[in-house]
Amino acid sequence: MNFRPQNRDEPELNLIPMIDVLIVLMIFLVMTTTFSRETGLELQLPKAQSSLPEESPKGVDVAIDAEGRFSVNGTPLQDNRLEILREAMKAAAGGQQDPLVIIRADRTTQHQHVITVLDAAGQLGFGHISFAAEIAAESKP
Repeated sequence: MNFRPQNRDEPELNLIPMIDVLIVLMIFLVMTTTFSRETGLELQLPKAQSSLPEESPKGVDVAIDAEGRFSVNGTPLQDNRLEILREAMKAAAGGQQDPLVIIRADRTTQHQHVITVLDAAGQLGFGHISFAAEIAAESKP
């Protein structure tokens, strides 16, 4: 019988391979990360206390219903193409260089229809654009 104590070596934890793996992972993450720079516009939005005044200057009133049909100054358009809308807006401007364009869009209309109106106004050089909205009812506490 062997009663001698056996020499057991204490296990060692070698940290150098773990550090190497961490450095490789860090280099991989740095190299694969995309640094995107999002562009944005700095806007100073106007504040409104109420809807448009009753005596607003004569301009171009474009209404868009829930189905995306356009109406310029109360006259419905037969077609929703950009060219038709642009010609109707030009005729409604009556020779004004930069009339006020008021967009009255239904709350359920698609965003694309509003963009179409903005595109037509931009092509005509109309820069004064306003969005009409209803006054929200004040809630009572």
